[in-house]
Amino acid sequence: MQDLTQQSALELSSQIESGELTSVQVITAFLDRIERYNPKINAIVSLRSRADILAEAKLADETPRRGWLHGLPFAIKDLAETKGIRTTLGSPLFADYIPTQDALMVKRIKDAGAIIIGKTNTPEFGLGSHTFNPVHGATSNPYGLETTAGGSSGGAAAALAARLVPIADGSDMMGSLRNPAAFCNVYGFRPSWGLVPDEPAGEMFFQQLATSGPMGRSPADIAALLQTMAGPDSRLPYAVQLPAKLGDLTGSVSGKRIGWFGDWDGAYPCENGILPLCETGLSTFEKLGCTVEPLKAPFDPTELWSAWITLRSWANACRTGALYDDPKKRELLKPAMIWEIEKGRSLSAQDIHQASEIRSEWFRKIAELSTKYDAFALPSAQVWPFPKDRIFPEAINSTPMDTYHRWMEVVIPVSLIGLPCLAIPAGFGPEGLPMGVQLFGPNESDREILTLGQAYHSYHDWTATTPEM
Repeated sequence: MQDLTQQSALELSSQIESGELTSVQVITAFLDRIERYNPKINAIVSLRSRADILAEAKLADETPRRGWLHGLPFAIKDLAETKGIRTTLGSPLFADYIPTQDALMVKRIKDAGAIIIGKTNTPEFGLGSHTFNPVHGATSNPYGLETTAGGSSGGAAAALAARLVPIADGSDMMGSLRNPAAFCNVYGFRPSWGLVPDEPAGEMFFQQLATSGPMGRSPADIAALLQTMAGPDSRLPYAVQLPAKLGDLTGSVSGKRIGWFGDWDGAYPCENGILPLCETGLSTFEKLGCTVEPLKAPFDPTELWSAWITLRSWANACRTGALYDDPKKRELLKPAMIWEIEKGRSLSAQDIHQASEIRSEWFRKIAELSTKYDAFALPSAQVWPFPKDRIFPEAINSTPMDTYHRWMEVVIPVSLIGLPCLAIPAGFGPEGLPMGVQLFGPNESDREILTLGQAYHSYHDWTATTPEM
């Protein structure tokens, strides 16, 4: 029998449905691979016992099919509450926390039949695009074990690349579905804001920066998981409806126009080799009948960054300020979190309003550009995967980074206004490490972006190049 872990999530789902495979067979194959390779990369944490997982797989084989994920293994990102499984947020403050209920997204994944085997590693509180924390340690990149897998969905991306799971969830405020996808040669999709609902708890009107989303080894798998994760919740004030037939991504992309922003006229410095590799990847779309056109930067990057760090630090200060107020708990917070909280608390209402005005102006600008272009492209990251013992890149080429997250500024144009964005693999650099491209479009163009991605994937499947571990 062929290695089941090399197959797509949809292929495995179909074979379980037809009876060609059993859940026990599929789960056993992935658990065997986890046992062999996870110690090298530390992607999956809080792994449940093999006996308990296989007991659930046997039950899945004996009961009616619940959904397309029926009988498939799934590891939830360690930021989402998962009933009965340790959920640490990568923080020593929550090292022993075991939730008594599931987050809404987790419940939907379970309702579709997935068997939760454990969690995927993440940075402490999801801060920083490098997956390491004092609870579980660092996650290695399967394509270079001494380098980072990115973050904050680094555990999910590494697990996908190493074939430890067939499909994964992630979340994205500042590139957390896109940067690790680029570093690990997989796909990550940040959906239109509001498409995947947040938890119906606490403040629900102001904070519109972060979203959960799917990761996979193909846009088709991502579309399937997106349909599971998405859908309105009557307890939330904002919602975006999925377009009909999202799973059908077979439409022609010939004639589509893609605008390439490159390094935003030098504002987003990139390490050597990244821009040419991205341009080579984008040339695939020209072979598919699309037009790829270089564009000048359409907006002042200084204003975008100012708006971003204002709104981001405000959101983080509101979310975790109570931990900061307790001196004993503050001692256990990472410096990046303390920086975010202190900056957020220094802001005035006028600062926040001005940042939102910039965001609004940028949203109007991209809507105007979208009358001429179907999609836009930027690099998914500005640096190659860096040594995992570094906290963050302190400079890009000769340009110093003035914050712990400035090195990933290239994701800001998407994150600031909640656009749908697919991180697509673009190939490998001279050191054998992966890189990718962000492909994004106007609000609620999720299906169109995924269709472009699937056409690209069908032409050249970069994810078929498996890591040698």
